[in-house]
Amino acid sequence: MKMNKLKQIPEFLRFVMVGLFATGLHYGIYFVLQKFIQVNVAYTLGYVLSFVANFYLTAYFTFGQPPSWKKAFGFGGAHLTNYLIHIGLFCGWVFPVRWLPSQCFSLPFR
Repeated sequence: MKMNKLKQIPEFLRFVMVGLFATGLHYGIYFVLQKFIQVNVAYTLGYVLSFVANFYLTAYFTFGQPPSWKKAFGFGGAHLTNYLIHIGLFCGWVFPVRWLPSQCFSLPFR
């Protein structure tokens, strides 16, 4: 897409479009792979592949700038934290967080 046409779409909308695409890619890969390999491995592969796509699309499509190693480390650090929280919740490692929603929903009915 040419830069002048890219500028016609608001930056926030491009950001949302890239995020939706990356999320769809992640869960699409995860959905397909979980039938063939261990669930956590499928989740991780989906996350990594969507991360790479998200990084390049955010750089080129959202902001119209080439990616750099500095941006990659900042982007990667934020996504690593997000991944660790997701996989911790997914595996049930974060007991209080998993326990809290069930208590919030059941407390009014006691």
